Amino acid sequence: MFSSLSKILESVLEWIVITLMIVLTTIVIVAVLFRIFGNSLSWYDEVAAICLAWVTYFGAGLAALKRRHIGFDSVLLAIPMPGRMVAVTIAEIVVLGFFLVLAWAGLEVLAVLEGDYLVSLTWVPIQFTQSIIPIGAILFIICELLSLPDYWRTTAAGISLEHAEIEEEVENELKNASEMEAAKLKASSEK
Repeated sequence: MFSSLSKILESVLEWIVITLMIVLTTIVIVAVLFRIFGNSLSWYDEVAAICLAWVTYFGAGLAALKRRHIGFDSVLLAIPMPGRMVAVTIAEIVVLGFFLVLAWAGLEVLAVLEGDYLVSLTWVPIQFTQSIIPIGAILFIICELLSLPDYWRTTAAGISLEHAEIEEEVENELKNASEMEAAKLKASSEK
């Protein structure tokens, strides 16, 4: 169940992040073109900064779901069992606690911002733009919890997520290099 839910959430988050990045890129390109032609957009700076924040928060959720956020696998795997799993438990409690506090603080901020609007787009409530703080924090918590069972198993088995990815890339590069070398030898033997 967690696996299928994780896959669905991963796909949704990827599309959200891709869409936000396209929107942000479009905003920047349009703003540059307007400046080149002597007409600056009054809303560009404010909207681009908000869009970047949204990309960051949704991207952080995606990173948590894939366990690609900042970590210390080498240090963690150097800790002998069962201390390693105690360290994982403490780290997860600290991370989840931080994001619970962030979600709570984000909701408090939204209450303070009630009735405020963007400076450049006076019809957009600041509560809407800043809602990403509690939404992103709750999303991170959900993603962290969904990815925890697999992370728990791999850490208990002594497998590094970071090293596995690096080793896979090295193997791919070696394979590509040997294929290119074989193609060169074949081409030179045909001459």
